[in-house]
Order: sequence, then C-alpha cells, then structure tokens
Amino acid sequence: MSLFEPIPDLAQRTSRTAPLAERMRPRNLSEYVGQQHLLAPGKPLRVQIDQDDTASMIFWGPPGVGKTTLARIIAETTQANFVQFSAVLSGIKEIKQLMADAEKAADFGSRTILFVDEIHRFNKAQQDAFLPYVEHGTIRLIGATTENPSFEIISALLSRCRVYTLHSLTEDEIVGLLKRALTDEERGLGHMGIASDDEALSTLASYSSGDARNALNSLEVAAKLARARGEKRLTKETATEALQQRVLMYDKQGEEHYNLISALHKSVRNSDADAALYWLGRMLKAGEDPMYIARRVVRMAVEDIGLAAPEALNLTLSARDAMDFLGSPEGDLALAQAVVYLALAPKSNAVYTAYGAILGEIEQTRQEPVPLHLRNAPTGLMKAMDYGKGYRYAHDEERKISDMECLPDSLRGRTWYHPTQEGREKLLAQRMEEIRRIRTEMRANPGNEPRD
Repeated sequence: MSLFEPIPDLAQRTSRTAPLAERMRPRNLSEYVGQQHLLAPGKPLRVQIDQDDTASMIFWGPPGVGKTTLARIIAETTQANFVQFSAVLSGIKEIKQLMADAEKAADFGSRTILFVDEIHRFNKAQQDAFLPYVEHGTIRLIGATTENPSFEIISALLSRCRVYTLHSLTEDEIVGLLKRALTDEERGLGHMGIASDDEALSTLASYSSGDARNALNSLEVAAKLARARGEKRLTKETATEALQQRVLMYDKQGEEHYNLISALHKSVRNSDADAALYWLGRMLKAGEDPMYIARRVVRMAVEDIGLAAPEALNLTLSARDAMDFLGSPEGDLALAQAVVYLALAPKSNAVYTAYGAILGEIEQTRQEPVPLHLRNAPTGLMKAMDYGKGYRYAHDEERKISDMECLPDSLRGRTWYHPTQEGREKLLAQRMEEIRRIRTEMRANPGNEPRD
C-alpha cells in the first residue's frame, strides 16, 4: 500500500452496491449525528478540529457510533492523507512500510492521518512500533477501540494521545438518521418512494441498541421487504420482521462483560429484584456462559447474604446444578429464581468482612506458634514437651463451653466477626453474646460452673 495512490472520492466509496450505512456515511460535521459532548461549538474535539491541532487521539466507544466516520471527516477537514489500517489484518511489517510512506509524503509537505481500527487488538510490540512516529509527528494517529484504553493500550502510547469517549446514539438521533436515509435520493432509499410509520422507525432505532450502522442496514432490509410485497409504506410489523433479533452490545472478554456482572451483583446487594432479573436477562440473551453467571451467583450468596440466610448457599448451588443439568433456556429459570431470592434475602457481609480482616492480620503480624494446649500429641516425646497439656474438651463441660483461650497470647481477646441483626444472623449474635457471658463468669469464678 502506498500513500501516493489516489484516495477514492466519496462517490466511488458509496456506490449503490455498498450497504446503506456505508452510502449514508456523513461527509462533514454538519451531517454528523451525535457526540455533541465532544463536537458542539467550544467542546474539546471540535476545538481540536477547528484549530487543526495535530495531536494523536484514541476514540473509545461501542460499535456503530461513528468512530471511523469521524476520523475520515477530520482527515478531509484538515486536508490530510487518510490511511485506514486494520489491527486484525496487519502486523509490524505493514506498520513499518506505512511509516516509510508517511515519511516520504512529509518530505513533499503532505500530512498523514493513520486510522487504526480495533487498535486494542495490537499486541505490545505492535503498539510500540507506532511510538517514534507519533512522537516525531510523522503521522497523526487516530485509533478506534471498543475496549477500555486504560487496559488495552500501552501507557507510553496512551500518554501521547488524547482519549475521547464516544457514546451510543440515542433513539431520537437514530430515528433522525433513518428519516434522512429514507428521503435521500442520491445515496439513500429516496428512489424507492417508500414512506414509513413513526412506529416502524422507532422499532428499528430501539432494536439497534445505539448502533447507527445496524439501524441503517436493518432499514434497508425492511424497505426491500416492503417493496417486494408491493407496499409503499413501512410498518412496524415489517420492521420487526426485518430485524429478526435485537443487537445486544456485549463482549464476553471485554469491559461490557464486567460491567454487566457488576450491575447484576450490585442490584442483588441493593435488594432490587427487578434490576437483578434485568441484568441477568441481558447477560443470558447476549450469550454469556450461564455457568459463569452461576458461579458468580454462588459468590453473591456467601459474600452478601452470608449467615443472615445460610440456606442461600444451598439454593444457589442447586441453581448451578440445575443449569448444568438442563442447559439453556430451561436452566435460565433456575438462575432467575436464585437471583430473586438473593435480592430479597436479608443481607450480611459480616463473615466476608471478618475473613478479609483475618487475612490482613495474617499478612501484617508475626506468625505466632500454636499454643501448646491446642497441639496434638500423638507421641510420648510430644507429651513430654507438654503438647496438649491443659486442653479442655468442651463436650465434657457442663455448658459445652470452656474458658480456654484458643488464640495466641499476642492476639488474646481479639474479635473479627461481628454478626449483624439481619435474618438468622441475629440469632448468631445472641448466641455469641451468651458464649461471651458464660466465659466471663467462668473466668470470674474459676472451678465453679457459670450461674444461670
């Protein structure tokens, strides 16, 4: 590929054979829809474009929000060569060749914008290859990613780029794009002479999940379906038939995966059964591994419900087994049942908190030896060394409790588990208080039984 090859003009790029989304690609900022938080007059990206600021940048956002289009518009607005580069199809060899071409172009006073689609797919070495050229201004890099740049872009490259977050388009913005496409006779569907009900366009916009590309291509399918039937008006029924299935933004290995499971967990923790069911449904519908969800649901039972409702653990384990046995979609209901129960169950993170505190204690304090009276003494030598001496067998005690200390001396009297007053844990709190009272009385009256 050479930078000196002529770039096809817009008419060549948007022939009638191209998908509608490609034909309707905005040619300038006045046609561009959405991202007003970046492109409205005085906003950061608009200022950078208007001032012809050559800093490199990263566009982060979901599919179909205009990342590629915006990069093209910037290139045309600033009269720079636009070179599109795919991280999926290219490697370091191609990068070096492009950089060499860019340096030659710069010698002739030509500027180059290198647009790298899915830049997060480049490994560290490939991303490193851009650094000297971005640093010296040989190229102006515009990277597009659907993944969080903080996790996927190396820090050295990230520090040399401005990161702009692009948002999913609203339904109203997408309806506006669809109306424009229906009436545009040059690039759109205007030549077909098909009108549309508002409900039909709203349905297409709703099912697109903020993805303009998907909405436009679905509109094209619906319009062709209507024309094949001799209909001059696009109805909601025809639009729904053309859609077949809602597009759900989800990447089982990416940030959205963690966002949704976080939303599910926090909805359960906040006792919101409806929200918990919604996020569960989103994950299952998008194709998440149901056994991954099942494992996380079990974790919710032990982390957030705990001993306030100890049966929650058994219920979630049963839901996991049912999911494994039945599979989807039948097993989905078992997970739904577990999620609703967890959301409505009394909550306690007392054990979770206590165990975390114990781990911190272990990390920060000296590893004390086990007290002699708690050690096992299977040999005569061990008995001679006082292993097990002074041990009191609780079952031999009148109240099944002794006043024997079970912690090392340096930790004597420490408590980490503080039960709440929620659910069954309220009874445990009462039992702990009773045990504490019995031991206090035993120590105050050595050799005597505790008073009732």
